[in-house]
Amino acid sequence: MKLHELKPAEGSRGRKKRIGRGEGSGHGGTSTRGHKGAQARSGYSRKIGFEGGQMPIQRRLPKFGFTNPNRVEYVAINVADLQKISEKLGVTAIDVELLKASGIVAKTDLVKILGNGELTAKLEVSADAFSKSAIAKIEAQGGTATTIGK
Repeated sequence: MKLHELKPAEGSRGRKKRIGRGEGSGHGGTSTRGHKGAQARSGYSRKIGFEGGQMPIQRRLPKFGFTNPNRVEYVAINVADLQKISEKLGVTAIDVELLKASGIVAKTDLVKILGNGELTAKLEVSADAFSKSAIAKIEAQGGTATTIGK
């Protein structure tokens, strides 16, 4: 770095226009708030989705669809990921507790093993759910796929 390459830190030079500091500032009087109305008052905060009194879009549009309250969400882990985990950690038995301890999944997550990718290691895998292709790939290498009972 040379002297002619020095520049001030971003935002350290110049000053934003100070609003409400007298007529000479160019922004005195109403202080850019206009005349009267809710937005001119102190303490005003606009609600999310407020459209100036017009019926907001989230109320104009109809509701549709269905959300199943009993849906079970799984975190998907492919057999290729299991291969990488076994190589990195040097283990042959992978279970949900190991995945949670290593930070791969959160402690409240359910884990489903999917069959995407290649598996070359013989692994003993236990998880909350497996796809058929994942079970086939794990057992093809002489490993075992155990489903954890809930």
